[in-house]
Amino acid sequence: MKTLVIVSHPYFARSAAIKALQQTAESLPDVTVRNLEALYGDDTAAFDIAAEQAVVEAADRIVFLFPIHWFNLTPMLKAYLNEVWTYGWAFGPNGTALKGRTLQAIVTAGASEHTYSAEGLIESSIDEVLTPLKASALYVGMVYLPPLAFFSAMGADAKTLAGFEWLVRFALGEPALVD
Repeated sequence: MKTLVIVSHPYFARSAAIKALQQTAESLPDVTVRNLEALYGDDTAAFDIAAEQAVVEAADRIVFLFPIHWFNLTPMLKAYLNEVWTYGWAFGPNGTALKGRTLQAIVTAGASEHTYSAEGLIESSIDEVLTPLKASALYVGMVYLPPLAFFSAMGADAKTLAGFEWLVRFALGEPALVD
């Protein structure tokens, strides 16, 4: 199975967790990693749409790797959806390019898991926060997998990051872990 990992972080240089998870993804076979900010900076109109659509078409599974940013997607990831998932390609007449492909979000959150619960500060689970992403995936005919969330990621120590990395290896199907 060919996997495309789309990474987005508005402050990538300051993120130990997303950096470590990106490096983990890059080390796996049959995984292509594209970091939106590394490719396009913060210019939401700079996408090479043909190139982005081509890498999607070469993948069976798409994984979005990003931090929850004000209880939403990062600005570049939202722009990616707006610019790359186009009418006639992703949806609408003849828009079937994403149909049947799998989408999974792997996210980090600075806050605790309790914060992302009915009893927590935002009174919403991570699944509820990601409802617009789920709706978008289902709208274009994708199979939406439950998100993999890493809570309290801000300032995580090396042991915690190693646990995150192991779970990402497993989620992305590293052969030694799933055989």
